[in-house]
Amino acid sequence: MNTASESKSYQPSDIESKFYKICKQRGYFEINGNKNIQKEGKKFAIMMPPPNVTGVLHIGHALTLTLQDIITRYKRMDGYKTLYQPGLDHAGIATQNIVEKQLLTQGIKKEELGREMFIEKVWEWKEKSGGEIFSQMEHLGITPAWSRSRFTMDEGLRNAVKKAFVKWYEKGLIIQDNYMVNWCTHDGALSDIEVEYEENNGKLYHLKYPIKDSNEYLIVATTRPETYFGDSGVMVHPEDERYKHLVGKKVLLPISKREIPIIADEYVDMSFGTGCVKVTPAHDINDYEVGKRHHLEFITVFDKNGFLNENAEEFQGLERLQARDKIIDKLTKEGYVEKIEEYTNQVGKCYRCGNTIEPYISKQWFVKAEVAKGAIEKVNNNFASFYPPGWKNNYNAWMRDLKDWCISRQLWWGHRIPVWTCECSHTFASESDFVHSCPKCSSKNILQDPDVLDTWFSSGLWAFSTLGWGNENWEEGEKWNKEDLNEFYPNSVLITGFDILFFWVARMLLSGESLLGDLPFKDIYLHALVRDENGHKMSKSKGNVIDPLEIIEKYGADSVRFTLAMLCVQGRDIKLSNSSLEISKNFANKLFNAVNFLMMYLEQLGGTHALEKGFQTKEKLEDFKTPLGKYAKSRLNLAIKEVRLALNSYRFNDGANILYRFLWGEFCDWFIELSKADKPSIYELGSVLKESLKLLHPYMPFITEDLWHKLNASSLENSSSIMIASYPNEIIQDENTENEFKIIQDVIISIRRAKMTLDIGNKSIAKAYVQLNENKKIKNQDLFIKFITKLAKVEKVHIVGNKPEKTVSDVSECCKTYLSLEGIDISPILKRLEAQKEKLEKEISKLKAMLNNEKFLQNAPAEVLATNKANLKECEEKFSKVLDELKTFA
Repeated sequence: MNTASESKSYQPSDIESKFYKICKQRGYFEINGNKNIQKEGKKFAIMMPPPNVTGVLHIGHALTLTLQDIITRYKRMDGYKTLYQPGLDHAGIATQNIVEKQLLTQGIKKEELGREMFIEKVWEWKEKSGGEIFSQMEHLGITPAWSRSRFTMDEGLRNAVKKAFVKWYEKGLIIQDNYMVNWCTHDGALSDIEVEYEENNGKLYHLKYPIKDSNEYLIVATTRPETYFGDSGVMVHPEDERYKHLVGKKVLLPISKREIPIIADEYVDMSFGTGCVKVTPAHDINDYEVGKRHHLEFITVFDKNGFLNENAEEFQGLERLQARDKIIDKLTKEGYVEKIEEYTNQVGKCYRCGNTIEPYISKQWFVKAEVAKGAIEKVNNNFASFYPPGWKNNYNAWMRDLKDWCISRQLWWGHRIPVWTCECSHTFASESDFVHSCPKCSSKNILQDPDVLDTWFSSGLWAFSTLGWGNENWEEGEKWNKEDLNEFYPNSVLITGFDILFFWVARMLLSGESLLGDLPFKDIYLHALVRDENGHKMSKSKGNVIDPLEIIEKYGADSVRFTLAMLCVQGRDIKLSNSSLEISKNFANKLFNAVNFLMMYLEQLGGTHALEKGFQTKEKLEDFKTPLGKYAKSRLNLAIKEVRLALNSYRFNDGANILYRFLWGEFCDWFIELSKADKPSIYELGSVLKESLKLLHPYMPFITEDLWHKLNASSLENSSSIMIASYPNEIIQDENTENEFKIIQDVIISIRRAKMTLDIGNKSIAKAYVQLNENKKIKNQDLFIKFITKLAKVEKVHIVGNKPEKTVSDVSECCKTYLSLEGIDISPILKRLEAQKEKLEKEISKLKAMLNNEKFLQNAPAEVLATNKANLKECEEKFSKVLDELKTFA
């Protein structure tokens, strides 16, 4: 065994992987991993947002997982039967794109393989790389029930997906129809929230549309001239005096000379362009509605792959975007282009492949918006709570305008739509994979729909599909038990990023309520983004992306977790920096050194025998006898109370700051210092620190595990883990002891500050005088003197009622302290203070002159003004302190 005097800095890499492996092997992460401390009736369930099988751990994942793991470890230690459900999402579009690209590098197109062989290739790729992100989670110390890990394409979840589809289909909540959808020419149909809009520097083309039987023409402005072959009308505002006389007449479509009507509709913005717009109902979402209102023709001008069709005449066969310049060249030559302007607009892009999205009429499957009615009502009747509460308004704003959800995707990888069509035209849905004949006419000539379901359809069931829902008629599975649904649904809380509120959270809410009658979780905590230290969003192009594994390697998993939690204020983005990570790393090292100190004192007091037993048999909290031990216990009680309150309300940052304040600011900075004057208190401080490590464990699991065993003179190999020890509960608070030690600490600080005024720093002095405030009383004078003389380095302490002559004073919260000036040459001190005063006066005068200069105020950048104001405030504060110090020598 190493002796207590052997010390080194904390090295996370020495313990992290070892501790994690042992705890995982022992099954501590599983539902009954804490069986010995479980309390009757207490259940806790949280679902890991299933990361894409294509993914790697990014800093956003790290934040979500850290917060989930903190609350899970807390509940597990607090006696809850706990399910932290892990899993992966099959990520239909993304995964298919990756495998397609891999095959193309080998010169193979998926069509050459066929659907079944291509899907086999995807499964091969999934098995090879899909588990990588789980390994990365382990580095972060995440503790889900790994034995229950699910995949959105595994058999049990496939059954749940089919059951959900069929139930909605039979209720008329799933329909198939020709709608206008967001269309990616590579990936097919997308829902509205799968389209990402970005600024585009394009052109605005002003085209001439000749009026029939006239020499006049209308000028129509468009950003998409390649769609003009699909125009079936030209539209003006009914109140626009410029065009009232033309409504009802016709124009001739350039080049083709096809006649189309001039219509009036209030949708037109008279101030945009010429106030005259073309109507292309088959290729614009707003024109689609106009076309229906005015019974216009719907003309599709390109196919599903984006190539112009026969309606584009001579341009047939060209890709839509590549055709644009050729069409404009032709229109220009024939005199149909009035002018072309530079124009900036927002263009929709496929969220997966970046392809430009086209509004496109297509026959697709939809979940009707009415499916969400119950979820909306229950959220607004407070059956679920949002944290921060403002997200409820965002949810309601989106749900008010909810459209039918397009759930069909033109892919091969995913959940095949469980719908069959017979040659007799009968269409039916079935939960069975083995449908051999039509239930209406018994014909075997039936075909299953070739499309797959939107990825979010299956992940929308995640809160209950993982608990066995949809598998009631099957044998109990390896990944779920019959009682799971009753025990863990609804889930206790959902923790995820706000950016998937509408992708995932809203869909889980409507799915759970519609299919099971209850919202899927009681609390919904949505965290903000992790940005760089300057507040910029992370992106590869900016070069400011932070790799969690890299910072774990540099700072340790505990430091990364603690930093993310400490910075995670509800509703605010996180600015992650190396300096914030350094603070957490220093905190870990401070705790490491505190334990070394306690073990060193333990050895000094009790020898090697005491060191071998550690603190495992020493004082229980309720039996403390030393004043310092009682004080430390009382302060621990406040920390327990505050941390529990913070975690119960998902204020992770408050919990982290409370622990930092208590363990560094109180335990390390004060209790350990005070113990130097009261060595017997070491036994009790060891017990306090053990309880404190349990309090800290959910945030920093590895160092707390290590230090817990050091204090117990044990090892994880031969004893149980701190992670299944009971989380601390409140104990008795001793206000009298707290008040006495508050005065002691205040006096020590005051004497030290007075020494600094005299430039004698930490030197020992002969005597000091203390004048306590009228409302401050010390019952135990011996205790008071013992701690003051030791920690303030004063040989004699005198309690006085007034200021003694020839002394310098310091005023503090509880007292005034006085140090004798006998034998001290104060002239250098006065000279230094006067020089500081003069320098600060000049700087203050200069800054005030700048900030009172109107010209400077008008022209200076906002950052410069803010800096100067901050500098002025700082200088004025320093100036006030210098004046106070000069007064003490008056």
